[in-house]
Amino acid sequence: MVIEKILNNNVVVTKDENQLEVVVMGKGLAFNKKPGDFISKDKVDKVFLLSDRGISQKFQELVHDIPLEYLTIAVQIIEYAKQKLNKTLNESIYLSLTDHLYTAIERTKKNIQMPNVLLWDIKRLFPEEFSIGKRTVEKIAIEYNVQLSEDEAGFIALHIVNAQTENPEMDDMYAYTKTMQDILNIVRYYYKTDFNEESVYFYRFTTHLRFFLSRVVNQTQHEGDVEEELLSIVQKKYGTAMTCVEKIQTYLTELFDYTMSSDEKMYLAIHIARLAEKNR
Repeated sequence: MVIEKILNNNVVVTKDENQLEVVVMGKGLAFNKKPGDFISKDKVDKVFLLSDRGISQKFQELVHDIPLEYLTIAVQIIEYAKQKLNKTLNESIYLSLTDHLYTAIERTKKNIQMPNVLLWDIKRLFPEEFSIGKRTVEKIAIEYNVQLSEDEAGFIALHIVNAQTENPEMDDMYAYTKTMQDILNIVRYYYKTDFNEESVYFYRFTTHLRFFLSRVVNQTQHEGDVEEELLSIVQKKYGTAMTCVEKIQTYLTELFDYTMSSDEKMYLAIHIARLAEKNR
């Protein structure tokens, strides 16, 4: 591999066997090296192939300015999250999470805390991602002797949730989380009850809601092949839930100017009906 650009002693820009630009990381990789010199693949710990040119450029700028350990821990957490969630994460997380961890650790060292107003909702709506956030906080405490707050575990969780969407903007993620909470409140108030948030039915409902809201935010309506006969059966069997869905539709129209398709309404009603039924 030939060095094209040195970002710091541990990170360089080069090209892979397909002549695609990659950022490679390894301890002391560029020590006493200059552009044009060869580096051994044996010294490379991680290869970043970032297809988005804008993200790649910002990532290079970030890596140039921060110590290797911040990038290392971010990569470890991202790989762990992919394995635990069994999902592909948007490549932008290498930039956003590395930057966040660097900022959070440096801020904590100065005894500056940032409250997370969504912490309670994050714990409830994204338990798997929050557990990864807590693991990150524990790892940083052990390896760097810096104790991040539980609020930071929530922020880390949001970065991971964010990386599962097609449009990974952190500001959108706050609105997305609030929208989930608003819909849960619509269902809760409609049925005049609280739900068992530890139940598998609540988990299934919130999981369905997450993917549904991803379509809403991106204005990509799902129009399936649901037959009118099946829709009619669902309307008769789950009439109460369908009425609740119409209240959700009113909310989505006002907020996103989004109209649910027939099958979106049907599947949402089925999840709501099961949640309400199992909560009795």
